[in-house]
Amino acid sequence: MNKCGLFIMVGILSLTSSLVAISQEEIQESYYKSYNYEKMGDYKDAIKSLSEVYSTYPKSYTVNLRLGYLSFISGYYANAIANYDLAISALPDAIEPKLGKMLVLMTKTKYEEATTLAYQILKLDHMNYLANLRLAYILRLQEKYTLAEKINLKLLAIYPTDVTFLTEYGALQYAQSNWDKAEAIFQDVLVLDPENVDSRAFLELLKTAKLTPEVTPATQTTVTKKKTTNAPKR
Repeated sequence: MNKCGLFIMVGILSLTSSLVAISQEEIQESYYKSYNYEKMGDYKDAIKSLSEVYSTYPKSYTVNLRLGYLSFISGYYANAIANYDLAISALPDAIEPKLGKMLVLMTKTKYEEATTLAYQILKLDHMNYLANLRLAYILRLQEKYTLAEKINLKLLAIYPTDVTFLTEYGALQYAQSNWDKAEAIFQDVLVLDPENVDSRAFLELLKTAKLTPEVTPATQTTVTKKKTTNAPKR
């Protein structure tokens, strides 16, 4: 691997970093071990495997992006945010660490901060799938239904059979007590994905809601849970 390739592997290095402080073979081996430990569910050692890379390049993009993800799935949310912030500082226009940090904030129910981050992402990429999905989810929970509707319809216009967005759109109708419309959407989801757990759960809730319309059971779709695997891994 030449010097240019090493920069891509490690990320943007600080001006004071030395390329000979850690060899490219050592870097590759560190990442190899980290990914293997992750596959085994050993997140602690997945993080530990990158300690030398991080010590050598503490402000680099790649290692902080990776550590942000690993810290998040380990439940170390403060560490995850710190790593994602370092990645953002290294490459301010990069979307990956912003998406990762947004997921951490949503998990901590810091929805205002997550919303701010979502709009930052959408300034860079107006049609970003995950930013739009997560923003629609937050707006629904905040009962900002008109804004949530616009986002859902915007993405469904280009992903008309996307079951995740369809489920979120159905959840939005459910939240507004639009029972028939919600039911129709969830039934459509089951045509596309017969085993869809969320749609089946909502259809059960609709049975109760129609019997007692004055009481709408509070519910959330699993955007934060289901999309954890889409957090940046590197």
